[in-house]
Amino acid sequence: MRKIVSLNKNWLFVKNTADITAREGEAVDLPHSWNAVDGQDGGNDYFRGTCLYVKTLVKEELPVSDRYYVELRGAISSADIYVGGKKLAHHDGGYSTFRVDITDEMTDKTELAVLVDNSPSDTVYPQMADFTFYGGIYRDVNLICVNETHFDLDYYGAPGIAITPKVNGTDASVEVEVYVKNLKEGQTIVYTIYDKEENELQKIESRDTKAVFEMKDVRLWNGRKDPYLYCCEAEITENGEVIDNVCNRFGCRTFKIDPENGFILNGEEYPLRGVSRHQDRWGVGNALLPEHHEEDMDLICEMGATTIRLAHYQHDQYFYDLCDERGLVIWAEIPYISKHMPLGRENTVSQMKELVYQNYNHPSIVVWGLSNEISIGGSDEDLLENHRILNDLVHEIDKTRLTTIAAVSMCKMDDPYLLIPDVVSYNHYFGWYGGDTSMNGPWFDKFHATHPNIPIGCSEYGCEALNWHTSDPKQGDYTEEYQAFYHEELIKQLFTRKYMWATHVWNMFDFGADARAEGGENGQNHKGLVTMDRKYKKDSFYAYKAWLVSPETDPFVHLCGKRYIDRVEDVTKVTVYSNLPEVELFVNGESVGKKTAPDHFFRFEVKNAGESKIVAKAGDLTDEGTIRKVDTMNMDYVLVEKAAVLNWFDITAPEGRFSLNDKISDIIETKRGKLWLVGMGLKLKKKMSANKKQKDGEKKSGGFDVDLSGGAESGIMQMLGGFSVLRLSSMMGMMNVSFTKEELLKMNKKLNKIKKPKK
Repeated sequence: MRKIVSLNKNWLFVKNTADITAREGEAVDLPHSWNAVDGQDGGNDYFRGTCLYVKTLVKEELPVSDRYYVELRGAISSADIYVGGKKLAHHDGGYSTFRVDITDEMTDKTELAVLVDNSPSDTVYPQMADFTFYGGIYRDVNLICVNETHFDLDYYGAPGIAITPKVNGTDASVEVEVYVKNLKEGQTIVYTIYDKEENELQKIESRDTKAVFEMKDVRLWNGRKDPYLYCCEAEITENGEVIDNVCNRFGCRTFKIDPENGFILNGEEYPLRGVSRHQDRWGVGNALLPEHHEEDMDLICEMGATTIRLAHYQHDQYFYDLCDERGLVIWAEIPYISKHMPLGRENTVSQMKELVYQNYNHPSIVVWGLSNEISIGGSDEDLLENHRILNDLVHEIDKTRLTTIAAVSMCKMDDPYLLIPDVVSYNHYFGWYGGDTSMNGPWFDKFHATHPNIPIGCSEYGCEALNWHTSDPKQGDYTEEYQAFYHEELIKQLFTRKYMWATHVWNMFDFGADARAEGGENGQNHKGLVTMDRKYKKDSFYAYKAWLVSPETDPFVHLCGKRYIDRVEDVTKVTVYSNLPEVELFVNGESVGKKTAPDHFFRFEVKNAGESKIVAKAGDLTDEGTIRKVDTMNMDYVLVEKAAVLNWFDITAPEGRFSLNDKISDIIETKRGKLWLVGMGLKLKKKMSANKKQKDGEKKSGGFDVDLSGGAESGIMQMLGGFSVLRLSSMMGMMNVSFTKEELLKMNKKLNKIKKPKK
C-alpha cells in the first residue's frame, strides 16, 4: 500500500553554491525561499543564483517498500537532484510537481542533495516579468513509497488517474483512465466512485486501465451555487490485498463560452467576474502554508468573485483543490510571459504538459492560458508557431477545455496571434497607464464589432493604491481614492457588457516585484484590492463586494476613506458602498439624508468643521469613521517617492513650457515633444543594452527589457502616457535603467525649451 512521508523538516541550506559537498549553511524547514526579504524590498537586486538543500534519509525510519520516489512540488527555476553524490535528475520549470526514483541509490543512510537555480536563462520561463522570481524549494517535498506495481509516478508529475465526466441531460458518463507500471498476472484494478459524503456509489473491477461509469441523476458542479464533488478511487489489488491506490475528486458540469452571452455554466448564463492572484506574501515570499491559501480563498469569496485567473504560472495543488471546493471558475496558465525566447520553446511545451496533466481532474479549470503579454515586442513567425504548437498540444491532451491568451494593450486587433486560441482576453490599463477610464468599455465594443465570433474578456485591469489620500484624486497619484474611482468606473463599464466572457482585476493582492520603484514603497506592485500582508482591504475591495455579493447572503455597508481623517475643505465628499438599496448618513448623530444608488455607490456632501463622527447606516448595519478639519494638508497623506533622485517641487517649470512634471501624453502632442521622446528612447535603448551586458556577466536580477526607442508612436510609450516624465523615470527600475540627478536635470532643461500648445 502506498505511503507518503513528508520530507519538509530539517534541511541544511547553503546559499550561493553549486558544490553539493558544501556544508556551511543554516537549518531550514520547507517550504522555503531565499528571496523572502530581498525579493520584496526594491532595488532590483535580489539574489539570483544557485543554492543547495541537503537532507539525510534514514532507511529504518521509512516504510518498507519496493520503490521510493522523491516528490518536489515546486523548486524555482531549475533543479538538479543528487542521491549519494550521484546526479539522478534535472528539471526546468519552477511551478510544477516533479518526481525522481531514488530507490537504486538508497543505502541505510542516504544523503539527498538538491541544487536549485533561479539564475537568468534564455531557455527557461519566466525571465522577464513584473514579479519576483523567488528562488527556493517553496512547496512541499514528499517521499512516496510504493510497490513495484504502482500507479505511474513518472508521468509528467500527474496523479496517475485522469477522470473525464461527460454530462448528458440529468445523467453523466464518467470515463476513468489510469497509468500503471508493472501490472502483473493476477493483479486487477478496482475503480470506485463515491459521493461527497464518501458513500460508495458504483464499483468496477477490471484488468483494463480504462473504465466507464454511467451515473443517473448526477448532481452538477455548479460554481459557487453548488460546487458538488464526487471522488473516484482506483486500487491495484492482488489476492484481495490493495497494493497501491490513488484517489481524485471530480465534478460533473458543462460549460460554453459564447461571443454574445459570455460564460455559460450548465446551460445557464454565469458571468465570470473576479480577480487574478499571485501566490506570494509579505515576509515569506512564495513559501506559503495551507492557512495562507485558505485566507486568500476566504477573501476572494468574501469579495463575491466567481472566477480567478491564477497568474502567471502553475499554482499549488492545494489552492486548485480549494477552487474546486468553493466553486471558483479558473483560468490556469504557464509562465510564457512578456518576452518570447527563441530557445525557450521546449520549456513552454514541457511546462504546458505538466500543467495540463497535473491539473486535468480539477472541475474548476475551464481554460488553459497559452501566454501573457508575449507580443509586447510584436509577433514574429517563431512566436506564432510556438503558440500553434501549444494550442494543438493542449487540444490533443484535453478535449474538454478551451485555450486562451492574455494580450497586451498595444497588440493590434488584426494580429494573427489572436486567431490561435479559442477565446481571447486583453490586459488594459486605460486610466492608469495612459488614456482614461472612459476608454475601456468602448475599446471592447470595437473589438466585439470587429471580431463578433471571438469571445473577448479583460484579463487584467487595475491601478495602484497605497496609504495616500486626497479629496481630488488624479490619475497616477497612487491614492486610495483614485483607485476607488477607477474601479467604480471599470465595474460599471465591464460588468454591464454581457458579451465579455470574463473579467479579472489585476490584482487581488499586492505582490512582490523587486524591480518596482514607485508609489513610495519600493519592491511591490500595489494594484491589489488587499495589501500584501492581507491585513487591509482597500476601499475598492468593497466596491466589488457591493456589486457581486447578494444582500440575502451577506448584506454589508462600508464607509470609504476611513484612513483619510484630516481634510482641508469646508465641505467634503463622503462615499459609502453597500449592496443594500438605501443608505443613511449621520454626522455627530444627526442625519444628513438618505440616498439610493442603483450603482451601489452612495455619495454625500458633509460640512467639515472641527472633528466629526461619521456613521453610515443601511438596514440594521452601520460603519463609522472620523473626519477632522485642518488648515493645511496633512503631508502624511502625500506621496514622496522613496529614494527619489528628485521631487516634483525641485524641478524648474517655466510657465508655458514643459518639464519633468508633465505627462508623456501631453508632451507628445507637440512636434518637438515627439522628437524629444524619440531621442529619449534611443538613450534608453543604449542604457538598457549596457545594463544587459552587465547583467549577462554578473547574473543580476531580471526586470522588464522593453524597447522604448520607437518613440511617441510605440505602444509601450502610449500605454505609459498617463505618467509624468519624472514618475516614469522612477519606474525605469523595472527595465534595469536608472538616472542620476544630473541626467534628470539635463533632461528637464531640454523640456523647458519646448512650448506647451495653447489651450
